[in-house]
Amino acid sequence: MSRPQPTTFRYDEDAHGVATIRLDRPERLNALTFASYRELTDTFRALQQRPSVRAVVLTGSGRAFCSGGDALDIISPLLSMGAEELLRFTRLTGELILNMRQLRTPIVAALNGTTCGAGAVMALASDFRLAAPTAKIAFLFTKVGLAGADMGAAFLLPRLVGTGHATNLLMRGHFLAADEALRIGLYHEVVAAESLAARAQQLAEELAAGPQMGLQMTKEMVNRELSMDLASALEAEAQAQALCMAHPDFAEANRAFIEKRPPRFARAADPEAPK
Repeated sequence: MSRPQPTTFRYDEDAHGVATIRLDRPERLNALTFASYRELTDTFRALQQRPSVRAVVLTGSGRAFCSGGDALDIISPLLSMGAEELLRFTRLTGELILNMRQLRTPIVAALNGTTCGAGAVMALASDFRLAAPTAKIAFLFTKVGLAGADMGAAFLLPRLVGTGHATNLLMRGHFLAADEALRIGLYHEVVAAESLAARAQQLAEELAAGPQMGLQMTKEMVNRELSMDLASALEAEAQAQALCMAHPDFAEANRAFIEKRPPRFARAADPEAPK
């Protein structure tokens, strides 16, 4: 699969196997447009077929991560759309979140500032959330007369922070300060603004250097087991672990332990990787 070449945000890849998606409309607080929704959705789908990318950093430029849908480009046109057009749009927004969760490659969201609306759900759909102290977050859909259940928020948020906190955030739509988001488990870390990019890159490189089969299987099972009972989950994990045990990464980890060295896990297009 060729490298994505979006026009509505910045996309880069580095030698460590880390792809960076940067929302880059700082003058509009990185608000999303119809075009950027489509390109983000397509990019996360395309990355499913790009094994050279082993971790993704999602971030923004300026003082916001993402302020949601652009009031001029999206909100105003929605007011004049019919039911069929509205449903087509809301399904597109859900498709973006689905593609993020179905991407087996881990996603690190570096929340550099204000995070709200669709931006909050994109952060929620990421696997890790690192935030600057200014990264207040709000699922503000009810503030504009909509349901707090949008883009999968009512599915994902209770599983992350519990039903009580999720109900409070989704119904009231108020902003939550970064330290409070950290306290309830919505953020993994709060990092000084000047260190955020470096910390996100460090975490992404750690993930990119890790056992890809094991990490990708972990994300897949976290997704699949959300709807399983215990017996089904135990059987699914038994099958998943047996597949990982048959993968070269398992043998390499054992060799590295015996030889008292760091493991060199298999990487796409890496001729030095163990076979």
